[in-house]
Amino acid sequence: MSEKEVENQEKNSNDARLKQNIDRIKHKLIVISGKGGVGKSTVAVNVATGLAEMGKKVGILDVDIHGPSLGKMLGIEGKNLQSSADSAFPRPIEVKKNLYAMTISSLLPNPDEPIIWRGPLKMGAIRQFLQDIEWPELDYLIIDSPPGTGDEPLSVVQLLKQVDGSLIVSTPQDIALLDARKTIKFSDKLGVPVIGLIENMSTFICPHCHKTIDIFKGNGVTKAATDFNLEVLGKIPIEPELAIAGDQGRSVYSDDKNTATKKIFREIVEKIIKKVEK
Repeated sequence: MSEKEVENQEKNSNDARLKQNIDRIKHKLIVISGKGGVGKSTVAVNVATGLAEMGKKVGILDVDIHGPSLGKMLGIEGKNLQSSADSAFPRPIEVKKNLYAMTISSLLPNPDEPIIWRGPLKMGAIRQFLQDIEWPELDYLIIDSPPGTGDEPLSVVQLLKQVDGSLIVSTPQDIALLDARKTIKFSDKLGVPVIGLIENMSTFICPHCHKTIDIFKGNGVTKAATDFNLEVLGKIPIEPELAIAGDQGRSVYSDDKNTATKKIFREIVEKIIKKVEK
């Protein structure tokens, strides 16, 4: 067999394995934002956990190669991928019942070590996350992407071929309208329906008096939703418990407290299910 034939055989085998994995996933959603620091990973983690809490089998994939945060937020830092008895390929980490995660931070011996890669290496890693990981059958795969409309979200959408929708995360400021509009256009150009917009850091809930305070003035997300005829799925307040939970590797569902944030996330998840599974 010639070298070219060997290469073609290997490519066909890789393509078949990728397709087999993707075919085991019913619904695929990508969480995107036009800029960093808006709480995109917080939304991804709590949406994925909320779906799992409702009995859905969920995978969450971190394609933020340079700044992976899901390991910390899910409490799986330092945990290795799980071996599979019936496959040569590892399984994603089982975070809890119905929830599986894959992040490059699981492959790093030192979480402080930076990943200094150019585009082709990043794209290869994302393909391997989908191709060479033995994903179980999933109702949902939630993809947490880095900010912007560059290599990573573009590559994962192209690899998956059909994505059920995008969740666009932004903050309330009017200037955030510029970023929200770009991500809406990005989804449109790639043929990915926008499930809805999520406004994070919408207001601040005082932990002492429980009053609501508008810290970031503006209605950029609402205006973007109106201009493009989209729905604002929810407005998540700045609540200390949410930040504490993320730092401790927990979701808002990890305890019995009925916080405002937990209620809003539940409503967001219910809307997502209704829109995706209609």
